[in-house]
Amino acid sequence: MVDRIVVVSGRVASGKSGLARQLCETFEGKRYSTHEMLVRQVGGEPDRRELQQAGERLDRTSKGSWVRDQLSRDIYSLDGYQLAVVDSVRILGQVEYLRESFGRRVIHIHTFASEKTLRRRYQQRAKERKGELPNYDEMVADPTEAAVEELSEHADLVIDTDKCLPGDVLVRAARALDLLAGSPTQTVDAIVGGEYGSEGKGNIAFYLAPEYDLLIRVGGPNAGHKVFLQNGEAYTHHHLPSGTRAPGEAQLMIGPGNVIDVKNLLQEIADCDVDHRRLSIDPRAMVIEKADIRREQHLAESIGSTKQGVGWATARRVLRGADRKMAGVRMAGDIPDLKPYLRSATDVLEDAYARGLRIMLEGTQGTGLSLYHGSYPHVTSRDTGVAGTLSEAGVAPHRLRRCILVCRTYPIRVESPSEKDSSGPMSIELKWSEVERRAEVPRRRLEGSERTSTTDKLRRVGEFEWDLLRRSALVNGPTDIALTFVDYLGKQNRDARRFDQLSPDALLFIEEVERVTGARVSLVSTGFDIRPAIVDRRIW
Repeated sequence: MVDRIVVVSGRVASGKSGLARQLCETFEGKRYSTHEMLVRQVGGEPDRRELQQAGERLDRTSKGSWVRDQLSRDIYSLDGYQLAVVDSVRILGQVEYLRESFGRRVIHIHTFASEKTLRRRYQQRAKERKGELPNYDEMVADPTEAAVEELSEHADLVIDTDKCLPGDVLVRAARALDLLAGSPTQTVDAIVGGEYGSEGKGNIAFYLAPEYDLLIRVGGPNAGHKVFLQNGEAYTHHHLPSGTRAPGEAQLMIGPGNVIDVKNLLQEIADCDVDHRRLSIDPRAMVIEKADIRREQHLAESIGSTKQGVGWATARRVLRGADRKMAGVRMAGDIPDLKPYLRSATDVLEDAYARGLRIMLEGTQGTGLSLYHGSYPHVTSRDTGVAGTLSEAGVAPHRLRRCILVCRTYPIRVESPSEKDSSGPMSIELKWSEVERRAEVPRRRLEGSERTSTTDKLRRVGEFEWDLLRRSALVNGPTDIALTFVDYLGKQNRDARRFDQLSPDALLFIEEVERVTGARVSLVSTGFDIRPAIVDRRIW
């Protein structure tokens, strides 16, 4: 049976039927039209006068119980609906019989407007609909219609539709019905990088994804998150959340702060067989144009750009089309091929909060590449910290439950664009041959796996940067650390599946990470080659 029975009252043209339809369309409601009930009883194509008279006869003989009786016939079978919306009641007896049978589930909403507004709306309505009386005065001459306004004294909520647009009316009604997210609940867990990207965020997200109902990805195609699927195959996500192909059917969302390559996004959707009912793309996500990609080709030599057009598209968004030399601004809402997926991130999130869904928010790149907190100018075109990630998705900070900072034992940076120019500083740079010696990992395996997901370049590698870890912890305030590539700390760790199987050096390393960050190392990754090997120490 439905949780709530909404009873709407008000004068003709006061906006009650519009509200009833909006409630049903937005919140899985079943609308019961008393107008249609009367039409079925009278038969043929009755005008408003005939329907008014039929209603008065029913009210007189039943004292208003006929509305309750009609509703009772199938309300107990409405398992797929949140609401039953009665549009509309005209006398107090109709409301009282409903309350008598359904108790506190009944919420009565009354709409009203000024006489001038009602008259204007009705005259327009009479032109557009058959069966209406020729003028407003004839319509309100009916005694029951004239007395409808008295129901406002008995309603749970009264809305002046003169002072509210339809969206405002819907919000006020939905809040009264407790259909919107109420007091803030912390249901969002964010995953962000603590170094220079490529920390293994994708596989951490893939591992955790089955525990969540909604997965959100921010950023753009300049970051690739490679995941190892259950069949051993690898797939790199550039737009969709890394848990898209994980077990379960969590909803997916691309937020308003994202930058998208439409062609590649559609290919990724096809590769992952994502249905339009599962994926929501905010209409305000920025679209990369071919000109953006062309203009970034020369930037690879100066700032190590991935040449995906993300930075240039972001610059155009900031300029808001003011520079005539640049292409005009197009967003996801302007792309016909994306129409089936378009949904406001605000609406998606509000629904998720109201339903108590668990949400995973997946950041890209790392804090060391943040436009504001990284080693400028060798940074990316966005804030990669948790605050920027929340903002891009449209998630309020007080919704955050856990912040998982992903760090790898040997941080990496992208390959330098040339011998002269650097892709950015590292504290103590190493050769991969040194990592090979320490970890006893074959060189071929290292050089095969340690290539960038987007540009397929061999990464630079360095010693663990404790000062960067401290600064990342200050910027992000992590509740948890996910430490990856622990197999690089020694061959023994490669086969570890429990915490006590890790090497003494690895245990000491983890202990110091916890001291520096003040956060628990809750997830320890010991390899990503075939499947994520995770030592899970979470207490949540």
